[in-house]
Amino acid sequence: MTTARLLTDLNDAQRVAVTAPESPLRILAGAGSGKTRVLTRRIAHRVATDDAEATHVLALTFTRRAAGELRQRLGALGLREGVTAGTFHGIAWAQLQGRWADKGIRPPELLTRKMSVVTRLLPRSAKASPTSGFDAINEIEWAMARLIEPDAYVAAARRAGRDPGVATGVVADVYAAYVEEKRKRRVVDFDDLLRVYRRHLLDDHEFGEVQRWRFRHVFVDEFQDVNPAQHALLDALLTDQPDLCVVGDPNQAIYAWNGADARYLVDFDRWYPGGATVQLVDNYRSTPQILRVANTVLRAGGITDAALHAHQGEGPEPTVSSHADDRAEAAAIARSVRAARQPGGRWASQAVLVRTNAQTVLLEQALRELTVPCRVRGGGALLDQPEVKDALRTVQDHTGTFDGVVRDLEQAARRLARGARADDDLLDEDDDAPIATEHTDDRAASVEALARLAHDYAELGGRPTVPGFLSWLADFAQADQSDGGGDAVDIVTLHAAKGLEWPVVHLAGLEEGLVPISHATGPDELAEERRLFYVAVTRARSELHLSWAEKRTFGSREVRRRPSPFLSELDAANVLAGEARRAGPRPAATAKGGLAPERRTRTNTDVPATDRALFEALRTWRSGTAKSARMPAHVVANDQTILAIAAARPRTEAELLAMPGLGPAKVHRYGDELLQLVADHG
Repeated sequence: MTTARLLTDLNDAQRVAVTAPESPLRILAGAGSGKTRVLTRRIAHRVATDDAEATHVLALTFTRRAAGELRQRLGALGLREGVTAGTFHGIAWAQLQGRWADKGIRPPELLTRKMSVVTRLLPRSAKASPTSGFDAINEIEWAMARLIEPDAYVAAARRAGRDPGVATGVVADVYAAYVEEKRKRRVVDFDDLLRVYRRHLLDDHEFGEVQRWRFRHVFVDEFQDVNPAQHALLDALLTDQPDLCVVGDPNQAIYAWNGADARYLVDFDRWYPGGATVQLVDNYRSTPQILRVANTVLRAGGITDAALHAHQGEGPEPTVSSHADDRAEAAAIARSVRAARQPGGRWASQAVLVRTNAQTVLLEQALRELTVPCRVRGGGALLDQPEVKDALRTVQDHTGTFDGVVRDLEQAARRLARGARADDDLLDEDDDAPIATEHTDDRAASVEALARLAHDYAELGGRPTVPGFLSWLADFAQADQSDGGGDAVDIVTLHAAKGLEWPVVHLAGLEEGLVPISHATGPDELAEERRLFYVAVTRARSELHLSWAEKRTFGSREVRRRPSPFLSELDAANVLAGEARRAGPRPAATAKGGLAPERRTRTNTDVPATDRALFEALRTWRSGTAKSARMPAHVVANDQTILAIAAARPRTEAELLAMPGLGPAKVHRYGDELLQLVADHG
């Protein structure tokens, strides 16, 4: 492909990013700004202008899917051979195998499944938890990603605020034993590959020089996701005058919990002095209405310099809806999915995004009840989760009544819940009590969802048994797999949705405790949850539908829920004008022909005499509320909202939700006061 053709369909900023002569180069690419296009075009342009040789180009990314997309796009640009593109781990493994073959060294075996090894090393006391092996592996992988040795793990975990399901001292001992076990068996795991490759680059002079010569032009995608182990490897691979180009978006940094460190991107000049930066903020994916939501999310978090500019045409306003409980929410989403499908359209053009794997169960059931094909993407199916598999092994060994199975699963979930106490006193009959199940993390939520399935099975009638439950679950899993390919609605966790997009996105479970997740308590964790919400919003191209449930069931217990604070921010900024509200009676029409949304009266002279007292009371309330909250009065309620309330005199929350400018978050916050004002002027 000619150099002119490589540049013709790029905007000015993209063209600069492709042709900039500077190195190192940082490209800050906002969501939907064409980062993969720019990265592959830059590689192709440098090869086309003889500024780089394809056989000396290394393109690094983080998943096999992303690596495959890079290779596919480069092939379409005429670079079907030569460029090396792959994941950090895949490249390290390939280069190590080549070194060992050249030197006649018998390579170590690659340990692809570490669960059985780590579980065997756990002390008996830790094995009581069904997810102890999973927890220990998570911590070991986090420590290895952060270049933390076993003897330094406890102190590092304390500084980082880590709270694994296994005591940190136990993790440190198991970590040390795991390292020794691998040495004895002469095996390496995926995380070892980075460490070993780096060591050979630094210690084997000949090997290091050959590798740096071979990979003299380095490109890294999704640089905000780099962890210290990967960054250390990258530094060992670069020369003193690095030819490096990185692409990333600090607003999509959502993997700090897994060891990633976005500071390598944010503080790029610190690591690579003299480098240049190009910023891409033109979004070609989403409508202006969706981007207003995304930009509001960033501004509310104090980020003002990365607003996305829309290049798509106008679309429908994003909607928000509240539902009586999680089953009602799932049913409403299923109806919305079915209604949104155009005649002859594809189901795969829609996705339902959730915070935890546990939320997928009700959504799958609701969609299938309406004969809507669906699939859980990214290995997120509930029954595939390690903690659920461990819990099912416990169920298989159960010898008591089936009521005991449900009880044991609920107790296992409570043990996993952050901050949970082990006694049954936590199960307060008061729905408003801060019971443990209201503060679950992903693993606990998954086991709670399994407990709920057991409860649902027991309610089917007949005599519930363990074999019957396992058979029922097998049918459930088979139904899930039947839609694994072809045309189906995607159900995806927020983390797994990164890098994907759909015309229509339904974002479910926007409740405090889920979004943000309950165990995100510090400022850094909450900031990451905000970025995760931003990532979810920017997956939508044409339509965005947000929802939450006023009650959610954990096991066999219902817990009251509150809307996500992110919804409150969006509500206050009036970017959810097209709200879909809970079903309820519409306000009665007034003598003047109903509530005209175009009405702009700002003084009481245009308000019917019968409504003036309530109108003035509402204005006084608005002024005092705004002053107390230190926010503009129109953010609390605009004139149109006050006029509508004064005219319609709503008596219930459902009627309040029908008022223009009042979404679920505002009704939750101000509803009682507004209804009392109406009653006082009855």
